[in-house]
Amino acid sequence: MQYILLIYNAEPTQAVPEDLMGAEMDAYNAFTAHLRGRGAMLAGDALLPTSSATTVRVVDGRTVTTDGPFAETKEQLGGFYVVEAADLDEAIAYAAMIPGATHGSIEVRPIWDYGVGADGAAAEPAGAVASGTVASAN
Repeated sequence: MQYILLIYNAEPTQAVPEDLMGAEMDAYNAFTAHLRGRGAMLAGDALLPTSSATTVRVVDGRTVTTDGPFAETKEQLGGFYVVEAADLDEAIAYAAMIPGATHGSIEVRPIWDYGVGADGAAAEPAGAVASGTVASAN
């Protein structure tokens, strides 16, 4: 099963010293190598600060953009990994290995397999009809 591991931490208010940043990057590189070695790494990346974000909403059919994050929070989404894990326990074990878990939090969420419903039963694709064909949007 696939899980996303969302890495939340406090957004720095000042420059992080190079030696600390280097040690943190070394720890992340080691964790990434561990996942790759196990064949569990599907995707992952770090995100730029929330100051680079743009929030998009559609209001009355118009696209409205706002500079910055959706909400003011003390923690930011700093990055993510998408992993293949046998079960939630294995995904949690991976999350606990993420260096940011020692000074932030890691949210572990299963990724919805569109072939399986939320209850574990086979799910029909969006727009499917009883005959098994996909309904036309026109």
